[in-house]
Amino acid sequence: MTRKLNSGRRGPHSGHKPSSAVVFLHGYGADGADLLGLADPLGPHLPNTVFFAPDAPERCSGNPFGYQWFPIPWLDGSSEEQALAGLAQASDDLNAFLDQVLSDEGLVPGALALVGFSQGTMTSLHVAPRRPAPLAGLVGFSGRLMQPERLESETVSRLPVLLVHGDQDEVVPLASLPEAADALVAAGFETYSHVSKGTGHGIAHDGLSLALSFLREKLPA
Repeated sequence: MTRKLNSGRRGPHSGHKPSSAVVFLHGYGADGADLLGLADPLGPHLPNTVFFAPDAPERCSGNPFGYQWFPIPWLDGSSEEQALAGLAQASDDLNAFLDQVLSDEGLVPGALALVGFSQGTMTSLHVAPRRPAPLAGLVGFSGRLMQPERLESETVSRLPVLLVHGDQDEVVPLASLPEAADALVAAGFETYSHVSKGTGHGIAHDGLSLALSFLREKLPA
């Protein structure tokens, strides 16, 4: 049974009916509001895009004021089995949410892009390749690919992916970027990557600029 995700929504900057959608997926212990503010710098350049930023489905055991997509064993003492079961459940929840957004906004899958941060990137990279139809694209900041050895055999739809990581990331090692990129390329994904110099576990201006260029190119006008 899927759990309903509570989400913030920002309508298109143009005030018109949306021709595309961006869904932000926040990191461990945060909430949707943490990323919805990115609609402010992005919206004027994507004037017909509607933005969503759902809260992850579970209260975060490491931060009771925030949310988690799934447990993280080395942070909360959960087992690997619990983490994978949580990822599977969160994937079902997110897929149901994305299907609802497409239905409510009258959009096709190729008009929706995911932008994830940290655990939101991990969830995005797990969900998007297994959806029945390709999404427009995926931007993943400061994350990693869960179970890279399963990607190729379980891929259903390929979409363009941009991975961005800070070279001073103290939470998710920079090595996670080439590991994910190599697996994506091997599985036939159009893959781009960028390292933000002097950046820790966060989103720097250069990375956000690249994300905007990517979204403008991949989303319908």
